[in-house]
Amino acid sequence: MNQPKESLYKSIVQQREMLTELLYEPLHQLAEACSHVWGDRTKMEAVLNEAFPSVPYCKFLYALDTNAVQLTSNISCDGMVTEHFGRERSDRPYMREALLATGFFDKNREQHYQQWPYLREGVQATDFLLCEAYISLRALRPSLTAIQFVRNADGIVLGFIGADFALRDLPQTHQLYEEPRHWRQFVGDPIGTVPSQTRSKSVMDRHLDTVLSVMEELILDHGVYHAILHFSSSQAVVWVMDDPYRYRVLAMDMLADPDSCMAYPKRPYPTDALVPAQQIRAVLDNLRELRFMSEMLYLRSGTLNIFNGIVGLTFSCDGSHYIPYDEFLKMDQVFQNNTHSGTSIGQHFS
Repeated sequence: MNQPKESLYKSIVQQREMLTELLYEPLHQLAEACSHVWGDRTKMEAVLNEAFPSVPYCKFLYALDTNAVQLTSNISCDGMVTEHFGRERSDRPYMREALLATGFFDKNREQHYQQWPYLREGVQATDFLLCEAYISLRALRPSLTAIQFVRNADGIVLGFIGADFALRDLPQTHQLYEEPRHWRQFVGDPIGTVPSQTRSKSVMDRHLDTVLSVMEELILDHGVYHAILHFSSSQAVVWVMDDPYRYRVLAMDMLADPDSCMAYPKRPYPTDALVPAQQIRAVLDNLRELRFMSEMLYLRSGTLNIFNGIVGLTFSCDGSHYIPYDEFLKMDQVFQNNTHSGTSIGQHFS
């Protein structure tokens, strides 16, 4: 008898539990080793470098003080990246979690009390945070950071060990989640027939950088082959190769959360797709340009199918257009030229 498929949220929780069990022990041992040489950059880097192979799927290891200032270079499989020494990371989401958990912000201590997660065998993963996924600053791809606290013999926090991971590199053990079968309504701005109503800023508009990065990740590494972005109503509809006859609706809470990628099994980008993998981001960026190009004529929804190579565009009052992705990408200069009127933009797609 087939086991029922998990919900999207439960899939994410189970994935994070599996990663916690996988990463806790090597980082716990690394923190213990670092505590004996804390403050000596050369020795700390030597310890991190020796331990790097023991932290599976890791891209970077580094040490930080209690103010989130980096005390070492980044350690990677290609060696040390010295430019990050002295970097101040307190504004990054994973360090905000870690700093709040240590109680440095006393006024928020009760509100942000950290309950350490439990491993499957019932052992609590103390001083360990598998932080929420985020979009990396450089690659603009969903990433994950594990933070391990480092304490001295008296239990005083000396600082932290940070371990960065690309979400696409991490293992997955679950099946594709099951889409819920209940009524869901997403309200957007009204559809006009003439360009008389200005664009209302939607929730998706405010989080579009994250939304586009999540969508790119799902297409490149998680089997999504057809996607519709509804900018006005702040939702997306996706079709995946693992379950091609059923679509899945993603609301904004999932589109703005890179953790949602964990709910989709990893799949290589198909070799028979007409849209090259390296062009996916460019197509998504052009959709952004059309969304914000004019307050009067603007993109309500954009569609991409990687197999037939077609981009679909639905405007506020100019109807719908379907165009090959390569022709769509040639229009970069048109999208970037704010002097074009709504009528001329419509002519480019008619």
